[in-house]
Amino acid sequence: MALVEFLASHVLAFVLFALIIGLLIGSFLNVLIYRLPKMMQNEWEAQAREVLELPEQAKSEPFNLFLPNSSCPHCAHEIRPWENIPVVSWLFLRGKCSGCSKPINKRYPLVELACGVLSAFIAWHFGFTWQGGAMLLLTWGLLAMSMIDVDHQLLPDALVLPLLWLGLGLNAIGLFTSLEDALWGAMAGYLSLWSVYWAFKLLTGKEGMGHGDFKLLAMLGAWGGWQVLPLTILLSSLVGAVIGIATLRLRNAETSTPIPFGPYLAIAGWIALIWGEQITSAYLQVARF
Repeated sequence: MALVEFLASHVLAFVLFALIIGLLIGSFLNVLIYRLPKMMQNEWEAQAREVLELPEQAKSEPFNLFLPNSSCPHCAHEIRPWENIPVVSWLFLRGKCSGCSKPINKRYPLVELACGVLSAFIAWHFGFTWQGGAMLLLTWGLLAMSMIDVDHQLLPDALVLPLLWLGLGLNAIGLFTSLEDALWGAMAGYLSLWSVYWAFKLLTGKEGMGHGDFKLLAMLGAWGGWQVLPLTILLSSLVGAVIGIATLRLRNAETSTPIPFGPYLAIAGWIALIWGEQITSAYLQVARF
């Protein structure tokens, strides 16, 4: 209780606390980002074998978010606790495995650092409030979803749907917006991209986006209400177009190469939830001149 009162009354201490917690959560997110898609694939394969009445595969070692322990993908060296301190261990090991000296992917410390910095910002922006705590959960979830979408072009229901329901639940007590606006936001978010998907498919015969994008925008609408949707769609489209074209040119890829849209929605929605009113007001003031 004394710690809670101390953090509530000392902004800098709360920001530093959020930074440390964010770094630790970032380490866990690295595990989640890597293992959740594999867990889903294992589950899909098991269900497919059951539907097709194929013999069950021999039972293997448990594979979930906690087992087996993390290890080097090159030499299977088990990561010891002191080698798993967020960012610090990577720097201490000079970015190399202590077992085989092969390079450790730089993305691991970058995800940890991003999670820590974003968590510290949320703590500073919202302070020691229920809104701040909720936004920390949303930020961690959006970061994990974005990275999974980058890797697999997949937005797992296991992450999106709980956060959607959490947003509606929080707004049942008016934490960010009214429950009515949150309900309309969830509906409008889903149906807007669903309509775009079907219009594009009917015109071209191709799928322009994944169904996970519908659910992600619905989730953002459930958190911020229908008011955040126009800015979210506008920002995500602009950023997605610019980065997407640049990425295709750098990779010399074809325009038909699929590009994950989830990260752009996540970034745009996060910005709209925090600065949506200010951005809209500034735009309206400029538009009057």
